Amino acid sequence: MQRSAQAMAISLISGAILAVPLAANAAPGPISERQAATTADQLRVERFWTPERMRQATPLDTISKSAGSLRAAVRRGLSQITPASAVNPGGAWSGGGKVTHTVGRVFFTYQGSAASCSGDAVTSANKSTVITAGHCVKLDGKWHKNWVFVPGYHDGKAPYGKWTATRTLTTPQWKADEDLDYDVGAAVVNRLKGRRLTDVVGGQGIAFNQKRGQQMYDFGYPAETLYDGTKLIYCSGTTIDDPLTSKDQGLLCDMTGGSSGGPWFLKFNESTGTGIQNSVNSFKYNVLPTHMFGPYFGDDAKNLYNTASHS
Repeated sequence: MQRSAQAMAISLISGAILAVPLAANAAPGPISERQAATTADQLRVERFWTPERMRQATPLDTISKSAGSLRAAVRRGLSQITPASAVNPGGAWSGGGKVTHTVGRVFFTYQGSAASCSGDAVTSANKSTVITAGHCVKLDGKWHKNWVFVPGYHDGKAPYGKWTATRTLTTPQWKADEDLDYDVGAAVVNRLKGRRLTDVVGGQGIAFNQKRGQQMYDFGYPAETLYDGTKLIYCSGTTIDDPLTSKDQGLLCDMTGGSSGGPWFLKFNESTGTGIQNSVNSFKYNVLPTHMFGPYFGDDAKNLYNTASHS
């Protein structure tokens, strides 16, 4: 993220490392971190996230703003975002459908503090994969702990349960340099009461290497400034290419901190609440506060999804 420090302020919204040996000249694969793999750990994490602790969790970007590192100094959270899209500048989703089951809040501890992001359950081979932002699994060189996904979250309530992660993953570029072009993360969650995640809440489709400049719908649980994290919020409009420093796509949107990791959907059907995930909420520029930016889902995002899906 050297370009960020040199160019302008950018804001994020928000065990052992396992790696497979690589052949010569092969690109590095996704990196993963063990989370709550034992039954005892799963119960501990689930009990840790009480309704009150979930209500009080701070959007990750709010905490990272005061972390003191160079990268934290050039981030300012989603707290300054303004209008949302040519179609919808941001508001509570009242359409119902599958999106109210698959999208949820993500909770974890970041350097000991209770923090939050957003995420989405997607169709996968293991029926247990959640897609989010890279900085919602790892930030400032450290993996988050006590990671849990709460689909359909509403005001401290977990209507479909609290799903603890057995493993979190991110792209090699985010792990190495926290490169915003590859700010994609994933989690493989444990079974809950013997059932797998998408058997309970369903899963959204996901696609990679798609045409740019398409109509998209963006969802998340912003918890700063205009919002309080209690409701599912959405924006919609046509994406643009980042005109400044990244290879990402932008969308007019007023969601604030806590919406990091929330899904962007192609071909979204308002009647059924279904779509094809094609990005996540990642960051915004202080100098362009009207737009949220998300990474282009190319081959590295695809490799990440495939690795998580088959874990």
